Amino acid sequence: MSDTPATYVARRQAESRFVPLRGLRYHANVWGGPSRTTRERPLLLMTHGWMDVGASFQFVVDAMAADRAVVAVDWRGFGRTTVPPVDCYWFQDYLGDLDALIDALSPDAPVDLLGHSMGGSVVMSYAAVRPERIRRLVNIEGFGMPETHADLAPKRLRQWLDELKTPQRLRSYSSLAEVAARLVKNNPRLRADRAAWLAAHWAEQRADGAWHILGDPAHKRVNPIIYRKDEVLEGWKRIAAPTLWVEGDETDPDRWWGHRYPRSEFEARIALVANLQRTRLVDCGHMLHLDQPEALAARLEDFLG
Repeated sequence: MSDTPATYVARRQAESRFVPLRGLRYHANVWGGPSRTTRERPLLLMTHGWMDVGASFQFVVDAMAADRAVVAVDWRGFGRTTVPPVDCYWFQDYLGDLDALIDALSPDAPVDLLGHSMGGSVVMSYAAVRPERIRRLVNIEGFGMPETHADLAPKRLRQWLDELKTPQRLRSYSSLAEVAARLVKNNPRLRADRAAWLAAHWAEQRADGAWHILGDPAHKRVNPIIYRKDEVLEGWKRIAAPTLWVEGDETDPDRWWGHRYPRSEFEARIALVANLQRTRLVDCGHMLHLDQPEALAARLEDFLG
């Protein structure tokens, strides 16, 4: 008997497309075409978090009704959206990419927009400045970052200069099974069959025979610009779309930031969003779309209508 786990079989096969925008070929996983969009059920655009890929939403899409058009993109420098060599990545570029993507994918109608983690922070800022482009907004654990102060700026600049001189690398793997094992190590709740399926979308085999993670190592470098909480929250106050906040019951942000960003601070921030619904899914952590895709899909269907 083989010890290799069975690979997940997708219920809805995604079409792989590339969208030219801002000098890049943006990769998109597409489930269903424009014929499936209506004013009441517009395109659902999903955006992933740091060191993830759009394909990781496959399990949620499979648990949703098949009559909705869904697109999950790979952010620049992740998955199959490659970029020329860069020193580091800028948050504002994600906003520019998202604006161009929505223009390309749904030029004449608002979309339902979803973001996880880093993607959640991006979609919140975008919905604040392009309210006419968003019908419903979903933020899955996009907490934002701890508040920073001006006196930290010189230290951050020094760190950035030092990291520019430091080559950044990501570990490679000898097989897809090793990639899948790494995914499970990162997230022990991830089912083995889903990890085996996701591994082929999270890494690729190159000329050296090894499997390499589909993420630019430059993402590991710090950005020289400090996080300006007050500027971000001015945007959150302006979000007009009905907004759903989703989190896992076992997520503990204190493990990431400790006293620098206590839960009470987040509660004060999220209270600024005017038209807000909240939900907490059980038996899952930060990677809700991998831990409990069926429960997440049911809540999305209810909220999106």
